[in-house]
Amino acid sequence: MHATIRRYESIDQSRTGELVKKCEESLLPTLRELPGFNGYSLVDSGNGVMTSVGFFDTAVQAEESTRVAGSWLREHKLETALPNPPKITSGTVAVHKTNELVKA
Repeated sequence: MHATIRRYESIDQSRTGELVKKCEESLLPTLRELPGFNGYSLVDSGNGVMTSVGFFDTAVQAEESTRVAGSWLREHKLETALPNPPKITSGTVAVHKTNELVKA
């Protein structure tokens, strides 16, 4: 599995709610349709910092998610809310565990 972490800084804090809502309503469904999708999280650290973490089967698939996210930002005219390009860290996941939901 491969992970891509994007750290966004200097976010317009008055637009955080808008960013979260648009991410949940339109970016996440788009990412879920990409081949190799294994998960996505958006973390609001406060003080104008947000970090996203995406999990994909391969590096190529994770790189495609970065391209899709960039296109999504432009398409939704969010460049002013996110004025700086993200700092991107990407690599092979060495350790990963989640709790599985058990259906009764």
